[in-house]
Amino acid sequence: MENYPMRVLSIALSLLLTLSACTSAPAATPTPTAAPLPEGVRPVEPPIALPDFSLTDQSGQPFSLQNFRDRWTVLSFGYTHCPDVCPIILAHFTLTKRALGDQADKVTFMFISVDGARDTPEVLRRHLANFDASFLGLTGDEMAIRPLAQAFGVRYEIVKPEGTQADYLINHTASSFLVNPKGELVRIYSYGTQPEVVAADLKALILN
Repeated sequence: MENYPMRVLSIALSLLLTLSACTSAPAATPTPTAAPLPEGVRPVEPPIALPDFSLTDQSGQPFSLQNFRDRWTVLSFGYTHCPDVCPIILAHFTLTKRALGDQADKVTFMFISVDGARDTPEVLRRHLANFDASFLGLTGDEMAIRPLAQAFGVRYEIVKPEGTQADYLINHTASSFLVNPKGELVRIYSYGTQPEVVAADLKALILN
């Protein structure tokens, strides 16, 4: 029993040394993690370099990958005879541009037709003017459009309603895409993503 105080002292000293050893090193700094992106915004990582292509804009001028350089581009694939999805996408482009405020001049909004047979440059020009005359429209033949659409993962097919005299329709991917000033695909925006969400994401990228 006479050794009991010494044993307590020994244990106390051991604990003190252990605690000193644990606390002498600086606390580890947590590794910062990127904030999660809002619903409907999907990053493309690593960015995908787009292949070169040759289409025609609504003014009849040639347009290629080089024209993507030095600007951010929000784009979607569709066609002017689209009865529902495409007008909503273009209306959202209009609202997104408005929400960008003084950053809007750094972004091009583009509509690429998957219906080159009907969507001539003049047809595109008149159609886009209903939304915003500054929007860029591209068209071309099937041999030019199809590979570019595939590079974005876009699918489309012509369908004709049975038992009607209606013109053909085109089922197509309704997502929108963001291309950076290097000509790389960096974002996919799901159909229906709110314009203010897209605008906030664009601002963050532009100002980064």
